[in-house]
Amino acid sequence: MSSDTTKTIRAVISGRVQGVSYRAWTRKRALHHGVAGWVRNRPDRTVEALFSGPEAAVDALLAECRRGPLMARVDGIAVAEAEPFAGQGFEILS
Repeated sequence: MSSDTTKTIRAVISGRVQGVSYRAWTRKRALHHGVAGWVRNRPDRTVEALFSGPEAAVDALLAECRRGPLMARVDGIAVAEAEPFAGQGFEILS
């Protein structure tokens, strides 16, 4: 992929990632990088996100998500390729 190629991934982040503003932080970082998609809490206490945008931007956002916000503790991220995101912007889903 070149840096102009759109990349879409689905990531499931595990650790202490709920109740620490992880979703709001992810949205802020996604908007900073120009990445579209969504983020949501899952019942199993993980956070799931869909990132879609230029390959370099998605990779940079994913690298930041491995650290997360100050109060979070990221134990791991499972990443899979996903179908291109048809929407615009970045949403926090309930």
